[in-house]
Amino acid sequence: MRDPALETPPGQCPTNLPTPVTELIGREAAVADVLVSLESRRLVTLTGPGGVGKTRLGVAVAAALAPSYPDGVWLVELTGLDGAHAADAVAEAVMAVLGIRENTMLGPVPAGEPMGHVDRLTAFLRGKRLLLLLDNCEHVAGQVAELVLALLHAAPGLRVLATGRERLGMAGEVLYAVPPLDVPAPGAEVEAIRESSAARLFCARAADADPGFALEASNARVVTDLVRGLDGLPLALELAAAKVRALGVQELAARLDDRFQLLAPGSRGAPARHRTLQAVLDWSWELLSDNERVVLRRLAVMDGGTLAAIESICADGDATARGVAGTLAQLVDRSMVMVTGDRRYRLLQTIAAYARARLDEAEESDAVRARHSQYHVSMAEALLPGLFGPDQQSCLQQLDTEHGNLHCALDHAIAQGSAELALRLVDALAWSLLLRGRVRQAARWADRALAVAGPAPQALRARVHSWQAGIAILLDVEHDPAAAARTALTHFSGADDPDGLAMAHWFLAYVLLHAGDLDTSEELAMRAAAGFHTLGHPWGQAVVASLRANHALARGDLATSQAACDNALALFRSLGDRGGELLTVYPRAALAEIRGDHDTAERLHRDGLQLAEDLGMWAEAADRLSGLGRIAMLRDDYGTARELHERARRLAAEHGFKAGEVYAVIGLGQTARHSGDLAAASDHLHEAAAWYRRTVSAPGYAAVLSELGFIAERKGDPAEAAAYHRRALASARRLGNPLAQATALEGIAGAHLLAGRQSQAAHLLGAAHALRESSGVT
Repeated sequence: MRDPALETPPGQCPTNLPTPVTELIGREAAVADVLVSLESRRLVTLTGPGGVGKTRLGVAVAAALAPSYPDGVWLVELTGLDGAHAADAVAEAVMAVLGIRENTMLGPVPAGEPMGHVDRLTAFLRGKRLLLLLDNCEHVAGQVAELVLALLHAAPGLRVLATGRERLGMAGEVLYAVPPLDVPAPGAEVEAIRESSAARLFCARAADADPGFALEASNARVVTDLVRGLDGLPLALELAAAKVRALGVQELAARLDDRFQLLAPGSRGAPARHRTLQAVLDWSWELLSDNERVVLRRLAVMDGGTLAAIESICADGDATARGVAGTLAQLVDRSMVMVTGDRRYRLLQTIAAYARARLDEAEESDAVRARHSQYHVSMAEALLPGLFGPDQQSCLQQLDTEHGNLHCALDHAIAQGSAELALRLVDALAWSLLLRGRVRQAARWADRALAVAGPAPQALRARVHSWQAGIAILLDVEHDPAAAARTALTHFSGADDPDGLAMAHWFLAYVLLHAGDLDTSEELAMRAAAGFHTLGHPWGQAVVASLRANHALARGDLATSQAACDNALALFRSLGDRGGELLTVYPRAALAEIRGDHDTAERLHRDGLQLAEDLGMWAEAADRLSGLGRIAMLRDDYGTARELHERARRLAAEHGFKAGEVYAVIGLGQTARHSGDLAAASDHLHEAAAWYRRTVSAPGYAAVLSELGFIAERKGDPAEAAAYHRRALASARRLGNPLAQATALEGIAGAHLLAGRQSQAAHLLGAAHALRESSGVT
């Protein structure tokens, strides 16, 4: 048989590369990168998990290089070999592709010496300019490395492009880790989804299977969920796309938990190992050592993690902690485990699903999940003290990073009926979730933990009951917030937990202030202050002082409010708690505004907004936006005021912060009144009034009623105006707030003036002036 290079028509590059029947999608940058590597290096290995598209990328690169290699580009498929074969057998596979037979002319050879396959292949390639694409080397990596080393030494014109799930491990090798295709972000717009490589591939193949399929607004979210759930793996995407005509994207996305059955069988033209996801992963699994299988299946319970976490959770008699690190490194080399820049290790969802099935087969699930829960509960508890000092931001970031694991830990604890573990986790995480504005999630986790019937310390249950009640008040789902708070506190009866009780009193006082129940908030704050004082708890004393500043402000006691602000700020700064410092911004800014110092108020709100965004404290960020909106309104910049209040309203609603929503709505109403849009002003302020009507001691209720009275004046209705202002006056008197009383009296005076009763108006204006003087404000 003749050398195939000799049989190629003149002007054409000899090759056996297959001609793709579909376009290569999403690999433009990868092709360019590998081409650059092959320009300067003679061996490049494409690594990555099964189904990521290494072969397809290798073929595309080889085809692009074909004109540069007059002696050809040749694909050598090595799947049929097994690990028992020697380098000679790999050489024989290459020779078969190149058409080298016993009678092939090889040039000068040593006389009388029998030639093995490696020698014959070396002799053939010497002096040629040729590219070999060695595909699927992982199971014979050592043999391939031995052969390639010999060939590269003997043939300077040779380039080798290898593919496999691990490196060949030889000098001069350049690795290119083939990543999954990029997936769209959750909630991305349709255009952004279309630009995602994973979605482009899926939609193109889905349209092949079902010509009526197209990405549109109605299915964009489901397509996003589907391609994200399949990790952007090209093989998985193509297998799923083939099912679109029969099942539709909604059913496909809903059934990914059963992906291995769902996505079988695949294309009849594909190699057997690529016809199903199960086959791809079975192939990879069989190549692993026993220790590698142990660590991989145990990793499946984790949502990624650090080496320390993996050693703690995956190690026991089968894989000691000392051996886990080395085994993990081997799994990374074999493309079964992904490693991120911050040295966290994770599994693709498809590999994790496969490994979980193997974990169940090994009957290890319960034990490994228990270790996972215990590890992450202990981690959350260890980070909790850091939330109250200078390490707050780093602790929050660590908890954010471990969010998936913490969710899994709660699921595992609940599934195992471990009430104590579930409650410990919620108690350790509640404050961080609230700081991050994840109010609804905190509510769900507290509800789930308290529903577990297993044994747990009474004090622990009491703590979580107080979190649960306070969060429900924040979410505005309690019809009687004060009663809910008092009921929660009864769970501490008989429990020896002064720390938990003081924290519960403070937290419930804090949320009741936001809910508009000033009286009960003050009562509970006094109890919290006594508890924290007895404990010598500086952070507790700081948050109570911050709360007292808001109470005094609502009562119109500006001197007390200022002193409490100063005290709280000094304590928080001494502790290094920037989040606590943020809690003092509102009363400090409000005091500056009352004094007419709008520049200082704006600076405080703006700096507070930046800090809130840095810390991810979204409820505070919403309030700071409203504060900036109010300053803009006072400066007659109504467009900016409306924009800021709308942003505040959306942000507060997104994070379940009802009080922040109402605060923004009041600002929108005030801005609308000042700008002359009385209809919009009335709608916004009636919305706020309906919420405040639940309690007689809501600090904002008097202001809302006064605003409604001013709207009635603008409409020329003195009777309605006077009625609203009198109600505002009654509310202000219940608060004992002289400034709010002065505003209400001025409003009543305006109604008298509108009705032509100048003397009554003058008398009321004099009384209002006296009240302002008594507060130190004129």
